[in-house]
Amino acid sequence: MTAHHHNDDPSTSTSTSTRTSAGTSTSTSTSTYASASVGTFDIGGELTVRRLGFGAMQLPTEGPDRERSIAVARRAVELGVNLIDTAHLYGWGANEDLLADALHPYPEGLLIATKVGVAPPKDGREASICGRPEFLREQVDEGLRRLRVERLELLQLHRVDEDVPLADQVGTLRELQVAGKIGHLGLSEITVGQLEENVAAADVGLNKEQMARLDEAVAA
Repeated sequence: MTAHHHNDDPSTSTSTSTRTSAGTSTSTSTSTYASASVGTFDIGGELTVRRLGFGAMQLPTEGPDRERSIAVARRAVELGVNLIDTAHLYGWGANEDLLADALHPYPEGLLIATKVGVAPPKDGREASICGRPEFLREQVDEGLRRLRVERLELLQLHRVDEDVPLADQVGTLRELQVAGKIGHLGLSEITVGQLEENVAAADVGLNKEQMARLDEAVAA
């Protein structure tokens, strides 16, 4: 894991002023915020992102606040954020649509991570964790369409479905990774034992230092 600290001050600002031929004064200011000074880490040894990311879960996706949400997402990127977290669960895809409307075509270096594995309410049934292979494939395809990409650079299993063997859930995502639909895999809210069981086969996005920490945790 690498960490590069660019500035000891989490927020610095500089301002310049110029005078036009008409005699009016204009000023511009540039700021460097914490997103650019807190260091970086690598995902899978390939994707380098800043430690300060942006979680898009709370962004309203409907009504008059939608335009504000788009502005917030764009401003986050302007301030140096290059990792944004979303999920199919967040508005049942509406959050992914929002980010695509706000940021596509995506600037170089921006990583949007999304998650699958939760089924929406249907026919009086509440939302539920669902790790059935056919369902995961469907949600991955929806994520590709909503985010307007050919590959999800970081895709996470949102929750483990206790009714489906974890190897089947991770194996399905691994197949999609081999097919080119997923860049890196992640697992959300799992036990150390579950991660140890599947990390080698699934090629999840851990670097060598993270793997060493996992080994230490298992040994303990």
